[in-house]
Formats: sequence, C-alpha cells, structure tokens
Amino acid sequence: MQTLIHNDHLIIRLYPGQDLYLTLTDLIKTQEIGAACMVTCVGSLAPASVRLASAKDIKQIPGPLEIVSLVGTLGNSGLHLHLSVADRSGLVQGGHLQPGSLIHTTAEIVLQLFEGIVFNRALDPLTGYKELQLQ
Repeated sequence: MQTLIHNDHLIIRLYPGQDLYLTLTDLIKTQEIGAACMVTCVGSLAPASVRLASAKDIKQIPGPLEIVSLVGTLGNSGLHLHLSVADRSGLVQGGHLQPGSLIHTTAEIVLQLFEGIVFNRALDPLTGYKELQLQ
C-alpha cells in the first residue's frame, strides 16, 4: 500500500490481494482519522463481498470486477461504504462493502479528511442499525 496526505486529502493505492474493507478500517484507525468521506475509488476486485439492503447475509460476487462506484463515510467507529461493481459482461451489482473484497489489480482511492470532526456510529432505534452521529 502507498499513502500520501496532501492538505485535507488522503491518497491511497492498494495492491493485489489486499482486503479493501479491512485495509481502509485499519488505515482510519492507525492514522487516527475521526471523519472522512470517499471522494473517488477506481480499481478492480476479485471477489467483492457486499451486504444487500436490509439483509443479514453477505453476498460474495465472483471476479474479476471493475469498481464503478464506492461512496460513503469513514471514521474511527466504523465505515459506511456502498460499492458498485461491474463484471466482464457489464452487469452491475452492489451493496454495503464488507470484508472479503479483495483487490484484483489495484485500487486508487482519495479520501476527503474533516479535521476537528468525529463521525461516530450508534444504534438508532428507528432504523435498527448503527447510524452516523456527528460530534
């Protein structure tokens, strides 16, 4: 992995075999990033692991897959990232990014950092999920 912090951006390149979710989680903790959002991510996965809307089970999508979108928020208490990937026929699938999404060739990522802000996640009784709490 390569990383570079420039102004309020963290620029990252991941290599084959790295777990996209776990690497981002570890990076947020080791860099002590309280709040960030995904600006862009291009690359490929094989496979991708996602949780679909309101589902408990994890779906594994076999690769190779192009990352066509990765959006969401990141903070010390967790990630909330939505992934869309396309297979070689152009079929697009997606969901909540999960561990087990392995880099196939590369992932080029830019995060926007928010200094002095902390994104926390707490159980929201209205949704039943850990939702964003701003501090």
